[in-house]
Amino acid sequence: MGPLKGFKIIELVGIGPGPFCGMMLADMGAEVISIERSYPGAGKSADVAMRGRRSVALNLKTPEGVETLLQLCEQADAIFEGFRPGVAEKLGVGPEQCMARNPKLVYGRITGWGQDGPLAQTAGHDINYIALSGVLHAIGNKGGKPMAPLNLVGDFGGGGMMLAFGIVCGLLEAQKSGKGQVIDSSMVDGSAALMTMFFTLRGYGMFSEERGAGLLDGGAHFYDTYETSDAKHIALGAIEPQFYSLLLEKAGLDQEQYGEQMDMGQWDKHKETLAEVFKTKTRDQWCELLEGTDACFSPVLSIWEAPEHPHNKARGTFTEVDGVVQPAPTPRFSRTEAEIIQGPRAPGEDTDAVLADWGITAPATA
Repeated sequence: MGPLKGFKIIELVGIGPGPFCGMMLADMGAEVISIERSYPGAGKSADVAMRGRRSVALNLKTPEGVETLLQLCEQADAIFEGFRPGVAEKLGVGPEQCMARNPKLVYGRITGWGQDGPLAQTAGHDINYIALSGVLHAIGNKGGKPMAPLNLVGDFGGGGMMLAFGIVCGLLEAQKSGKGQVIDSSMVDGSAALMTMFFTLRGYGMFSEERGAGLLDGGAHFYDTYETSDAKHIALGAIEPQFYSLLLEKAGLDQEQYGEQMDMGQWDKHKETLAEVFKTKTRDQWCELLEGTDACFSPVLSIWEAPEHPHNKARGTFTEVDGVVQPAPTPRFSRTEAEIIQGPRAPGEDTDAVLADWGITAPATA
């Protein structure tokens, strides 16, 4: 019932951002077919991001496998891959070959550096891409080195999510023009786009090259995390004056002592004293005082704790599929509700069924 119901999308399975893109599209109702290699004894994938689609095993190093994929492309609305530039062309499944069978096909490509440029053919990972885009330099403690923010910014936010957005844009445009096109989604480009706000602040002279010294990077005492007496943590984000004032009131803090909120010269001193204050109670005790108010307060939860929080349970933010707890589809739709139709499949588990559904008779060596 999702908003992308009726669209057929082929995924040439890779790692990280590709499966995440496929998950997003499948969650929204698209029929996503994963093309991957099968091998003896292969079980169901443990990758949560592989949920919601069927798996077809094809050997793209054989003419038969390539021909079967091209026949699938004739009926598909989109296809996407995450190879290094030029690899798909060498296999015979690049944009030119696939779009020759279906001129309306949207062809998505996800790489770290992009399809061109001096680094296009070199290896890299999330940390390298966000280093080049200006993201990594901005993240870290004051006086410390840059700190990798997991691989959320490059692989998933700037990579897989941007590719999914690009594919949907391509599908919408193709409905009007009747023509497909190639989408070049680079994790450097995508992570740079996620820094838009900070380029705005730079333009206003409000962003410093010094890490951990600004409003939103842990420099402010009212926008940071603090340890509690039970070795857990809480998070504060009381930027607006009225929320900051409420934080001081609810936490029993001296309004006069902490009153000059935006005096950056006082921030380090206030952080030191607040660190002592927040260690006087447990995380749960601070939650009793501050959670559910406009003090912009939250407990810092682990991925084991987050699914059990009352707000997340009420919203259905997490779900369970095949016994595995995982994030639920997002965003929400009032009419065409997104859903997870199934958990991950074993490589090639659905080959016969998919080919039959699509009316394709594949050679045994495909």
